[in-house]
Amino acid sequence: MRQSISKFMLMVFSSILGLGLMGFTQATTTGDNAADKANDRRDIRQDTRDIHRDKRDRRADRRDIRQDRRDIRKDQADINHDKADIAKDRREMKQDLKAGDKADAAKERADIKADKRDLRKDERDIHNDRKDVRTDRRDVRHDTRDIRHDKRDRRADRKDLRHDRRGH
Repeated sequence: MRQSISKFMLMVFSSILGLGLMGFTQATTTGDNAADKANDRRDIRQDTRDIHRDKRDRRADRRDIRQDRRDIRKDQADINHDKADIAKDRREMKQDLKAGDKADAAKERADIKADKRDLRKDERDIHNDRKDVRTDRRDVRHDTRDIRHDKRDRRADRKDLRHDRRGH
């Protein structure tokens, strides 16, 4: 019996305490309207700054994407030119070997090595540029998402500010 009374008293005490805290929270929220307005205004300004910053970042990332794609096209043209040079040098080397001119064949072999080295460098550049394009596209997606979220937050803050002006 003693245990059931203590449980009952505990339930009564906790419900009284809960009602008291609820009244306290209602009293504090209605009395601090000026601070809420100031906080909402500050949040609106910060969201606007964040939107402008994210738009600048997005523009810079798009500019980087255009530049990287331009570099890829230029490197691809260099690769095509190097492949054509390698084919031409191989034909000339075969002709020199058929004619028995080993010195010219060695020069052509050195040209082929240099063209292959240039070809690998251009392929590595294309790989790095494509990696940069992927990174910049991801950054553009993130900036776009951040802009959308900041605009949503700014709308909510403006709604809260209107609500605070009415005194609710």
